[in-house]
Amino acid sequence: MVERTRDIRVSGADALALHIASCIRTESGGLHMNILSIQSWVSYGHVGNASAVFPLQRLGAEVWAINTVQFSNHTGYGDWKGAVYSGQSVRDLVDGIAARGALQRCDAVLTGYVGGADIGDAILHAAAAVRRANPSALYCCDPVIGDVDTGVYVRPGIEEFLRAQALPAADIATPNRFEIERLTGLDCSTLRGAKQAVLRLRAMLRDGGPACVLLTSLETDSTPPDCIDMMTFSDGGFHLLRTPRLKLSVNGAGDAIAALFLFHHLRTANAVAALEAAGSSIYGLMRRTAEAASREILTVAAQDEFVAPSQAFKAIGC
Repeated sequence: MVERTRDIRVSGADALALHIASCIRTESGGLHMNILSIQSWVSYGHVGNASAVFPLQRLGAEVWAINTVQFSNHTGYGDWKGAVYSGQSVRDLVDGIAARGALQRCDAVLTGYVGGADIGDAILHAAAAVRRANPSALYCCDPVIGDVDTGVYVRPGIEEFLRAQALPAADIATPNRFEIERLTGLDCSTLRGAKQAVLRLRAMLRDGGPACVLLTSLETDSTPPDCIDMMTFSDGGFHLLRTPRLKLSVNGAGDAIAALFLFHHLRTANAVAALEAAGSSIYGLMRRTAEAASREILTVAAQDEFVAPSQAFKAIGC
């Protein structure tokens, strides 16, 4: 698949815009990656795999999606129909893929919301199976616990599972501010506190991997009221990406940013480059969604934002 970029409008940052566009472009015969994504699925709207799979495919990745639930819509509506799958069913699907000899070609495992202990066990089984087949594969854990406006919305025991088992098996973690505070016990209301939390969470990750943390939805005393931040730590330094704050309330944005960050980290092996590319794309997606006053993120309608963001943002050292 060949994607041609369109003009990127970034005041005072044309070189950065061209760099991001050229990095995101997928050329025929070029970059190819396989990602095993174990998440929820909704038929209507975009959360879980329904938020993560299409952006990855649009960028040229092959996604082996395993769904942990099949719901009519996300639970933010208050009611839904559908079924929750067992941990054994997830294990069976992983083992079926393994039987095809495919796991040795798997570049990464991506996981998000964990519905119960049996799903957690299945996720660990998948990550271990992929690593046995391909020791260079990465595991990206989005440690979903809750958010500032909702509080904790996972079942009892999931927070402890993430802290004690999932994160120590992971190479990359993508928490929001609420989640990193819960996982580390550190307050992130200041930039200094957020940095300490990133380092503490990074120390929890798997030895031998990139041990990379992307902190999203960050608001500190240094964040202007009309902006929102993301932060990562790489090569001995912190980098912050700041974008304008948008007036919208949607579900599934965290699933999309985790997928985009993983993709660009695999592509570049550089957390700062991944932050800039993923952050620029997610801002474009959210801006388009806000302009349409949509309750669901416009994953399909705004798909060009994944390939050539309409606005590019540069991370700065902090």
